[in-house]
Amino acid sequence: MVVATVSQRDVPINIDVIGNVEAYSTISVKAQVGGQLTKVYFQEGDYVKKNDPLFTIDPRPFQGQLNQAEAQLSQVTANLARDTAALGQAEANLARDTANEKYAQAQAARYEKLFEQGVVSREQTDQMRASGDALSQTVLADKAAIESARAQIGATKASVDSAKSAVENAKVQLSYTAIPSPIDGRTGNLAVKQGNLVAANTMELMTIAEVHPIYVTFSVPESQLGDIKKYMAQGKLPVAARSQDNTGAAQTGVLTFIDNTVDPTTGTIKLKGTFQNADNRLWPGEFVRVTLQLTTQPNAVVVPNQAVQTGQDGQFVYVVKEDRTVEMRPVVTSTRVDQDLVVDRGLQPGETIVTEGQLRLAPGSRVQFGGGRGPGGRRGVPGRAG
Repeated sequence: MVVATVSQRDVPINIDVIGNVEAYSTISVKAQVGGQLTKVYFQEGDYVKKNDPLFTIDPRPFQGQLNQAEAQLSQVTANLARDTAALGQAEANLARDTANEKYAQAQAARYEKLFEQGVVSREQTDQMRASGDALSQTVLADKAAIESARAQIGATKASVDSAKSAVENAKVQLSYTAIPSPIDGRTGNLAVKQGNLVAANTMELMTIAEVHPIYVTFSVPESQLGDIKKYMAQGKLPVAARSQDNTGAAQTGVLTFIDNTVDPTTGTIKLKGTFQNADNRLWPGEFVRVTLQLTTQPNAVVVPNQAVQTGQDGQFVYVVKEDRTVEMRPVVTSTRVDQDLVVDRGLQPGETIVTEGQLRLAPGSRVQFGGGRGPGGRRGVPGRAG
């Protein structure tokens, strides 16, 4: 038989579940233009930074389209300059002919008065009037030419705008031939090898998983949601994750997400912890043991887990009294901490309890203590009560 002393210490109140590691974000990389994949800049599984080059698609066809669009833009720009010059010439002609018309009309009016005075003949008067009328028609023709030139300029400007749009579009299409990384992350399987043809917007080249930081997703019973919300309101709740075989140090993070609904089929709610994962110990897709620490219970009474037995009337422990006889003491336990249990009622710190060999005991049995058994307790020998 082995006995131990009831201890008292601060105990963390935890929720222990199994969780799943998720990438912080996952990006599917696709080509936005079609062509031959001429360059791959990474090895599968490499870590890449945002804007690092990933792929190059043959840019020559798109460079040719850009050159053609720029040549077209130069042509319509020259046309616009020509049409603008023609408008300027038409406006100059209008100004000249308007001045001539005013002079001719003034001359016709003066000859009309001279005719009435008998100074000039009717023929001379009619000639001056005809000259003025002809210049009036020329002015009207000049105005029509100006309107035509303005309309031509409007059409040419539209052509210039269209050509500029074509150039911008060609530049965008050319830029799509260089595919950079959209995020920091770890590259996955390369689906298309260098030299193959790729289609636009349909073929996934590979995926990038962001793992710094990284999520650990887990579910807890809905009955614990109230405690989680209460303690979360007091500050950030720490979350620890370790491999299922408990090898290696635990990774630490904080609770950052509580789902907005409870799963009615399982009665659980999804939570997420965010981990910096600086040493890449957490891997997307793996299952881990998750410990969510809600708070710390101060001065808790703690006993080894194996000391607590279950009978018809509930849980109990064998307590060794001062006269070295044992009594069966009912207890109320709550949280389990590693190999220990927190006892809410039934024991006092410093009392001695039996941790092994309870099947050989009965209330009133006397025990004799022998040699030690390490820090967890000491070995005793049962006897009969005196």
